[in-house]
Amino acid sequence: MTGHDRFLSKAAQGMQGSAIRRMGALLARQHGLISFAPGYPALDTFPAEALQDIAHALLSGSDRYVLQYGPTRGYRPLLEVIAELMAGRGAPTSLERLLVTTGSQQGLDLVARVLLDPGDAVLVEKPTYTGAIMAFRNVQAYLAGVEQGRDGFELGALDAVYARLAAEGRRVRVLYVVPNFQNPTGLLIGRERRLALLEWATRRDVLIVEDDPYRELYFEGAATEEDVRPLRADDRDERVVYLSSFSKTLAPGFRVAWVDAPEALTAKFELAKQAADMCTGTFDQRIVHEVARTGLLARQLPLLRSHYRDKCHVMREALHRELGDLVTWSEPRGGFFLWARLPDTLDADHLIERAVRHGVVYVAGEAFFADDRQETHEGRNLMRLAFSAPSHDRIREGVSRLAAAIREELSAVSSPSPAAPPAR
Repeated sequence: MTGHDRFLSKAAQGMQGSAIRRMGALLARQHGLISFAPGYPALDTFPAEALQDIAHALLSGSDRYVLQYGPTRGYRPLLEVIAELMAGRGAPTSLERLLVTTGSQQGLDLVARVLLDPGDAVLVEKPTYTGAIMAFRNVQAYLAGVEQGRDGFELGALDAVYARLAAEGRRVRVLYVVPNFQNPTGLLIGRERRLALLEWATRRDVLIVEDDPYRELYFEGAATEEDVRPLRADDRDERVVYLSSFSKTLAPGFRVAWVDAPEALTAKFELAKQAADMCTGTFDQRIVHEVARTGLLARQLPLLRSHYRDKCHVMREALHRELGDLVTWSEPRGGFFLWARLPDTLDADHLIERAVRHGVVYVAGEAFFADDRQETHEGRNLMRLAFSAPSHDRIREGVSRLAAAIREELSAVSSPSPAAPPAR
């Protein structure tokens, strides 16, 4: 060890940065770069004027508590609004089950710290969300990837991985799943598969952590309310810890999200949160409450679904036009992402350098695969393309730049290297 490394905990020594955040830093440094990397909501969807009015009204009143510390559980009127939202999703709840978190990422961190000891196993999708990988690895959990089919987890593979871990003496605590328009693949898990996962979790005595930030962003005509019904709505055995957020439907800068879990677990999450930040920003919570109370949030949702459906269509058309002979991609029914497969001869991580020279960036697929058994280098020729933030014109231009980089890279890897000079 060198410098201050000798002071680090074992957990800190194993911490890894986010590949998505690294791409964000690159974007900040390089002017003119078109980014398909971070899954940011579109700036022009934020209801800025309405938010201005709400903020002004809150700060102009006599209630100075809008700027004071608040309860760790959250602002009670907001918790009541969240309970209404949960009921609307088919999952009636109580205030005792709810906790407001500072973004869904804090929810994942709380889940990891409360439920997992070092070495405990977490079953995750292959591929899965990088933020979950970081949260679980930060508490030294053991990650075991499970193959997905077109309809979600392959149940045979899921049970086989569980049986292997049990035979190794590992305690399998958690199954982590993003059922609606998964990050990174855009996959929507089918209704029968959701019910089967609940049955499996009960049989194997495992908790399901259901991460559901994209639920409201289904594309009209491609998916329905019933298609995005949470696993939590059919949980009869208190197996599901449910996470959701206002980041994708209102604005991520507020950092307001929530956890819904069995009361005993929520009480522990509350204690863990007290050690982290005491409470989520009171002013942010008050704004989100007003947005929901006045009906602004409900009015936003149809606009968002149309907005992101159109952007997805623009990206798919551009990919078909520019790369239809070389690249395949998912056909998402909602959310922010396309999951694209390059020719087998290409390495998506290696390609990033060339893509940046052409003025475009994405996230290489390898970052989304987690399996602690071995270094598999899965996802080598896969890439996640986020269509949510760029304009239609920037999407078209970005895909054109990406196509140029891919064709150039193909030419480079297919050209024979110069022969070495004969030995003298």
